[in-house]
Amino acid sequence: MVAAATAMMALGACVPEGMMMATSAAPAASAAPATADATEYAARADNGFSVPAIPVDQVPPQYLRQTVAYTSDFTPGTIVIDPSQKVLYYVTGPKSAVRYGIAVGKEGFGWSGEANVAEKKLWPTWTPPKEMIARKPELAKWEKGQPGGPTNPLGARAIYLNTNGVDYGYRIHGTPEWKSIGSNASSGCIRMFNQDVIDLYGRVQGGERVIVLTSTGEMPTKLTLPPKPKAATPKPAAPAAVEAPAATPELPPLPAMLPPPVFTTTTL
Repeated sequence: MVAAATAMMALGACVPEGMMMATSAAPAASAAPATADATEYAARADNGFSVPAIPVDQVPPQYLRQTVAYTSDFTPGTIVIDPSQKVLYYVTGPKSAVRYGIAVGKEGFGWSGEANVAEKKLWPTWTPPKEMIARKPELAKWEKGQPGGPTNPLGARAIYLNTNGVDYGYRIHGTPEWKSIGSNASSGCIRMFNQDVIDLYGRVQGGERVIVLTSTGEMPTKLTLPPKPKAATPKPAAPAAVEAPAATPELPPLPAMLPPPVFTTTTL
């Protein structure tokens, strides 16, 4: 997942800390959206891979893709992400947008601010950041990257976000974990159903403005990133073993002393 290691926690991009944004009030969405088209979530073949169907009867209606009334002064093509409602809007006009259900960062991993679409990829390779590997050592097998495919955490598509040319590691992407949509489940990324990210990928051309609202649904006034994870405290080294001195070998017992010889004088 990534270039600017100082703030990498998951997936996204924003304006430099402290930079103010032009708008202060979030746009208004209608409470009466159009009906979603459930056939959009059928299984399909895609670039050599199979995309499983989403059981729409198990998904709350507000998280299914649909065109909604959405009043804003944003340029068509602008992407607005509302973590408080777990939805993403792709603005299509001054009073309309396509709305998608999403999953956002879990507690401690949320962020807000602005970004631009830098690039997009089909069935992307996923490389877990070092911080994630430190939290989940079992991911070390993918430190060189997990190839794209149905079990890849980035799903069928990834849209890469930069701020002023800096990649903070944030992405809008698909997911094999469709049940996570509508929840705080990620490490800062914006997850979508694979069918939805394929649709959004087809609309995005590059350079689009991306606005991530605050956790309460307000327009951000600056870049807010998750706190940098604390480095793991190394365990103190075990004291070196002290080698016991070698035992002194036992000497065999000395032989018993013989009595002194007795000399006798004989007269010839």
